[in-house]
Amino acid sequence: MSFRDRFAEEVRSERPDLALLCLLLAAEADPALGEHAVDEAQIELDRLAGMLPYGLHSPAAWASAVAELLGERCGFHGAPADYQRLESSLLHEVLRRRRGLPILLSVVWIEVARRAGAPVYGVALPGHFVVGFGEPAERVLADPFAGGRPLSPEDAELLVVSATGAPPDPSLLGPARPLEIVHRILNNIRSWAASRPEQSAVQLWALELALLIPSHPARLRYERAQLLVQRGEFLRGAAELESYAEVMNAIDPPAAAGIRHQAAAARAMLN
Repeated sequence: MSFRDRFAEEVRSERPDLALLCLLLAAEADPALGEHAVDEAQIELDRLAGMLPYGLHSPAAWASAVAELLGERCGFHGAPADYQRLESSLLHEVLRRRRGLPILLSVVWIEVARRAGAPVYGVALPGHFVVGFGEPAERVLADPFAGGRPLSPEDAELLVVSATGAPPDPSLLGPARPLEIVHRILNNIRSWAASRPEQSAVQLWALELALLIPSHPARLRYERAQLLVQRGEFLRGAAELESYAEVMNAIDPPAAAGIRHQAAAARAMLN
């Protein structure tokens, strides 16, 4: 079974494995990443989890212990320059470099702490992913990008306001599900590649993986069709546009007609 087939199978499982999905995703970016390297990354997460102390009970104690291990002793953190590197979105590279985007560093925190028994989860704040420990009444937030800096409710509100201009909805502080995290990682990769025309192949595989996730936005099909045309794959792009037009026809017939016109224009480029 190929890595992509395994990804498709895992996203449809009853309890998707976040670390495995991130590693299968990384295999699309790094063809040299074999089964052995995937296993090594999982072993490294296990090793780090084994370095956490036993007998912790409170969310604050867990947050402090994980920050001391991963942020201070191991040096996991982020910097503005990490936003310019594809490696910052690939779990095996983040484990190797100990640098990455907020969401990938949060994945490391989640997977290490979860293995040790912590009540940990991702918190998908707009523009900045963090981690949470414990139930809402005693929740402790931490920022892995800043080495595990504790976040007060005011800090979290400031992050949301700076990203959206509006106060946070309490639902934003709830646990992010594994597939939501993976979809956000793929969005980051697509955004990174979209600003670099020479990386259209990266944008394409990120789109194709996102399309494998159940309940994906239908508009991703349109985005993929447009990208195929931009890459010169006119017939495939036109076929995708026509297929998307059929979906849109029941919702917005004028928009569907416009998409069919785009499909015809793509086919004309072959002449």
